[in-house]
Amino acid sequence: MNIVLIGYRGTGKSVVGAILSRRLGMRCIAMDAEIVKKGGMSIPEIVEKFGWPGFRDRESAEAQELASRDNIVIDTGGGVIERTENIEALQKNGCIIWMKACVETIVARIQNGTERPPLTSGKSFTEEVEEVLERRIPKYRSAAHYEIDTDDLTPEQIVDRIIDILKKSGRSF
Repeated sequence: MNIVLIGYRGTGKSVVGAILSRRLGMRCIAMDAEIVKKGGMSIPEIVEKFGWPGFRDRESAEAQELASRDNIVIDTGGGVIERTENIEALQKNGCIIWMKACVETIVARIQNGTERPPLTSGKSFTEEVEEVLERRIPKYRSAAHYEIDTDDLTPEQIVDRIIDILKKSGRSF
């Protein structure tokens, strides 16, 4: 069984995934980092060369590959939920945890990041986050087995909550 962390950029998936994997003695794999490594270029370069559909194709291939593995923590990209087949694959052998945060928290955490190109054009960064998050929230909710609001929690507190959820659910890791 895998632990799959989903949520918008800036909700803490990468930091929490690293801590959680250490605490549980599992390997953490960041989907975006794997896409970058396999593609030999950054995400902005992939999007520039192949467009968002080309990036999403790589993301889907990575979701399928990781879903076939066992006993790993999967730190997904924020848009993994854009394709139903990704979630269907990840749910087969995974406990999916949606790490969520409000727009203000997300913007404060990632507004100076350069690792992702814009998802929309002609909007401020905050407007983009609001628009994309509004569209994705139903998809995150539908995909997740559990939800954790990360706004006012430290990464360690989030990890504690995830471990409590797993224990209460009877899932052994």
